[in-house]
Amino acid sequence: MSTVPTTLDDTVSTGEPTPSGPLTGFTVAVTAARRAEEIGALLRRKGARVVSAPALRIVPISDDRRLASVSDELARRPADIVVATTGIGFRGWIEACETWGVADRLLTGMRGSRLLARGPKARGALRAAGLTEEWSPDSESSAEVLDHLLAQGVRGLRVAVQLHGEPLPDFTAALRLAGAEVIEVPVYRWVEPEDTAALDRLIETVVSGGVEAVTFTSAPAAAGLLARAHATGRRADLVHALRGDVLAMCVGSVTARPLVAHDIPTVRPERARVGAQIRRLVEELPARYPTLEVAGHHLQPRGHAVLVDGVARTLSPTLMRVMRALAHRPGQVLDRARLLTCLGEDADAHAVEAAIARLRAALGDPRIIRTVVKRGYRLALDAPDRDL
Repeated sequence: MSTVPTTLDDTVSTGEPTPSGPLTGFTVAVTAARRAEEIGALLRRKGARVVSAPALRIVPISDDRRLASVSDELARRPADIVVATTGIGFRGWIEACETWGVADRLLTGMRGSRLLARGPKARGALRAAGLTEEWSPDSESSAEVLDHLLAQGVRGLRVAVQLHGEPLPDFTAALRLAGAEVIEVPVYRWVEPEDTAALDRLIETVVSGGVEAVTFTSAPAAAGLLARAHATGRRADLVHALRGDVLAMCVGSVTARPLVAHDIPTVRPERARVGAQIRRLVEELPARYPTLEVAGHHLQPRGHAVLVDGVARTLSPTLMRVMRALAHRPGQVLDRARLLTCLGEDADAHAVEAAIARLRAALGDPRIIRTVVKRGYRLALDAPDRDL
């Protein structure tokens, strides 16, 4: 994992043992615009450090004349089919209609329409409004909704499509080609954050190896992160990091699509829920970091801490670089020149001995790191001694 060069001031590390959770020792980035605090709290309860910056912000357009006009038209002349694509969007639509005094008429008209929900959140919003959906896909895929509509036939029908932050040109064009009259309902839109400084810092942290995972809860947020990285000249570096050591943890397959389009591997739970996403992260992330048997201890180097017999010992960035170098090829002897590169540009030859002494103290057992006379240092693996 790449790192930003750090000076010897970073080698001060208490190594005090701390209680560990399943994500202790890892730093996780949160890109959500909504529910960021909730997601951050869930991650912290699992032991993770959290860095957070919204990749986008939601701009409601409840005062938009177009939405008001469309809503009034649908209240007067209900659609044959209504497609709800997001829970927040459908709720926002009804709330806006309440301010205009057309909500009751709109909902009454919808009770005579065929209602489709793109996923469970949209389905929940329909039911909360006293409506019952005719059909909803398990995949939360707009493409599957479109296939269902085309298979049922839409020629001559009026189809209202609640948009979810951006136009759906392929979706609506296919319906029109199939003979439907399509009414687009623009409830909200996604735009870049007003202050991009926090997002830029998050991108830089990901690129420099400061996080082990990035969580995504919406496709627009994933696309927004890539777009901002492109605007700042960092997209290639960001994609490289996400293709490498940094785990891209998505809430579902729809969310993953902008990343997959850049050949970024993604992991997601079977059910597209934030709780399931965190549980999958708890399963996936620690499994990527092997546990070593060293000097009678179970040793697992993580992002900013080492678990020693299940107890987390937090290290400074410099000592973690030394630890990762020793653990990269367990048992291999690393000479002082190699270890010196972990300590920053201002380090001298004596700094290696000082860093090893601090690292031994931080790990709690000096036997974990063995000195190989005139050659360097290696982890004391519980195996027949072979100075590789």
